[in-house]
Order: sequence, then C-alpha cells, then structure tokens
Amino acid sequence: MNQSAHSIEKRTVNKTMKRILPFIFILYIVAYLDRVNLGYAALQMNADLALSSEVFGLLSGIFFIGYFLFEVPSNMLLHRVGARLWIARIMISWGLIVIVTGFVQTATQLYILRFLLGVAEAGFFPGIILYLTYWFRAREIGRATAALLLALPIGGLIGAPVSTWILDHISWSGMAGWRWMFILEGIPAVILGVVVIFYLANRPAHAKWLSKEEKDWLEGELNAERKASEQINKASKLEMLKDVKVWKLSLIYFTSYTGTYGLSFWLPSIIKSLSEQATTNLEIGWLAMIPSIIGVPSLLFVGWNSDRTNSYKQHLMVCFLIAMTGFIGCGFSEGVFMMVLMLTIASAGLYGCNGCFFAYMTFFFTESTAPVGIALVNSLAALGGFVGPMIFGTVSFTQGMFILSGLLAIGLIIQFTLKLASNRSKDIINNVPPNVNQS
Repeated sequence: MNQSAHSIEKRTVNKTMKRILPFIFILYIVAYLDRVNLGYAALQMNADLALSSEVFGLLSGIFFIGYFLFEVPSNMLLHRVGARLWIARIMISWGLIVIVTGFVQTATQLYILRFLLGVAEAGFFPGIILYLTYWFRAREIGRATAALLLALPIGGLIGAPVSTWILDHISWSGMAGWRWMFILEGIPAVILGVVVIFYLANRPAHAKWLSKEEKDWLEGELNAERKASEQINKASKLEMLKDVKVWKLSLIYFTSYTGTYGLSFWLPSIIKSLSEQATTNLEIGWLAMIPSIIGVPSLLFVGWNSDRTNSYKQHLMVCFLIAMTGFIGCGFSEGVFMMVLMLTIASAGLYGCNGCFFAYMTFFFTESTAPVGIALVNSLAALGGFVGPMIFGTVSFTQGMFILSGLLAIGLIIQFTLKLASNRSKDIINNVPPNVNQS
C-alpha cells in the first residue's frame, strides 16, 4: 500500500469510527437501560402490585417474545427504508412505551406493555450490527462491535445507581419511585430518536462529513469484501436458512443470552436475598455495579485481541469456560461476598463473548443475506431472554446457576462442531477468492 492510499485509509477509518461509534454507543446504553430497568423496579414494584416470583419471571421474559416475533421483519424493513428513519422509529416508539409503563396498575397491563416494548424495540440491535457492516471492513468490525457492546457493562454501571437512587429519592406527586424511574428513563429514547434522523447517514455515499475521495475509497473496500464473501457464503436467503451453521450460531448465542438476561433482571433480587448489610435500594445498586465494572475491560480486550489475532472462535470458547466457572461458583456461594465475586467472573466471560461473537458471525453472511441472517440469529437467541428470567422465577437461585452453567456447556460443545476455517475470514479481510476445496 503506497503512502497516499495508507493516508486515505487511516483518515477515513478514524473519521468513521469517531462519527458513528460514540453515538450508537449512547443509543445502546439507553436501549439496555430501558430493557432491564424492570429488575430494579422489582425492588418496590413487586410489593406494590403483589407480583410473585413466577409472575415477575414471566414479565421479564415476555419482552423477548415480541422481540423474537418481529426482529427479522424489522431488520428487512431497515435494509429497505434505511437505518436512519427505521432506528428513529424504533427509539421513539419504545421510549413512549417505557414512559407509559410508569402508570400501570395491574400485572395484566404490565404484560401487555412489556410485550409491546419487545415489538417496538425488535430490530434495534441487529439493525445496528447490520448498520456497522455498511461502514466497517472485516478487519475493523470486531473493534466496532466491541465498542457498541461496551454499552452493556456501562449501562449496568449507570443503571444500577441511577435507577436505585430514583427509587429511594423521587416520589413526586405522590407517585412511587419505580413509576418515576420508568418515566424518567423513557424520555431519553424519545429525544435521541429525533436526533437520529438528523445525525445518522444511511451509507458512506450519503455522508456529508466524508470527502468524495474518502467515500470512493470506503465504498471500494466494502464492495471488494462483499464480493469475496459471496464466493464463500450462501448467496441466497433460502440457501442460508438451510445452512446448519446459522442454526448453530443461534444456539450458541442463545446459551449466552440466557445467562446474560437471567442475571440482568434478577441480579438486584439475588443480592438483596443474600445481603444483610444492604438496607437501601441504592446500596444494592452499588453492589450490582461490580460485575459491570469487570465487564468493561473484558469486552474491550476480547474484541481487540480477537481482531488482532483473527481467532474469534478460540476467544469465544475461552469466554464460555470462564462464564461456566462463574455460574458453578455461584451455585456453591452462600454469602453476598462470594456471590458477587462469582457473578463478576461469570459476567467477565459473558461480556467477553459479546466482544467477539458478532464479528465472528459476520463472516457467515453476504450483503444480501446479512439483514435476515443477523436478525435470525439474534431473534432465536433472544428467546434466551425469555428463558433466563423464567429459570430464576421457577427454581431457586442455586438451581438456576447450575442450569445456566449447563446451558453454557452445551454452547461450548456446539462451538467445537462449528466449522469456519480461520483462513476463510482472512480471505474476506484480504479480499482473496476462497479455495473451493476448503471445508
């Protein structure tokens, strides 16, 4: 690569990362908070509305049923109408539903709104992953997805103290703190949804902040990768749906998803059940931050190092082993100190999985199959968001931890059977046609 081409590459990649990644990172923080703040609301809401653990488990999980049903069509619409308008629509609609949740009076109303929240948000995360493929080459996609997914632990760091502070300190107009938590945390989604319309560009060709030379270079690089990918992967949606690798990817992510959201919704309640010292919701929130603190470096390191070494599968398997170890340790923990320590180990593994899974997954799709493929994998895995909370709602916390470790063991076994030769991803990164004899 000559000096001029290298200069264009460095300048374009830096501009694109600085323009896109911080903004979508903020969007995903808001999405994560509005998805899991039900777990903090439970510290007051369950008593106010007389919700049993079984009912709360179903309330936590029913979001993902709506999410599952509408995710694939949502991603197809995003690809057709453009990310800018569709992401704005998603954010405004889910923000309004979260605000309305602050006024519910019965469990039935909560069921309806949580299901509708899943419908409204369906397509947001896979849509963002798809959007990243419009802007970043295979060699940058790991870092880009890791930067996006950093919103998960950061969302936990922000959400834990903020949500519990609202619970303990805000009761304006005689309304309980959990109601104000939904109202106040739903407003940012509506505001940012409007900002999306003016800030995001659908494709590099539409980016006013790139010069013509930079647009041409980036489009050329991305088109070359797409042609290389089409020679490796299934070119049609029907062929892709018949590919067992897609279903294996879904099962792998399902096992990780189940652990992630089982913890996300029940973490405050788990800590409260073991802690004799935590006398306020805010103190529980501080303890709930600890797993997220460790999740930040885990996610960043795995995303960076898997990109650097081009060894996504190996990193994914190690992260599964770490998460399994943490959940098994949780099953044997009796005090709050050991439980938080083991939860932190489990979280390090789960967040690390997110750091490389989506970069690894993109090697299995072409531009034409990516909208359906990414959404299909994510929507099937999202059923884990239903299963995880239900596990803790129907069995003891100890039994639930062992069940989650067993599911991760299944995910690990499936990874052994998933074949994507490392040189295939190198071929895509380097725009090299594949050897037809590769398995």
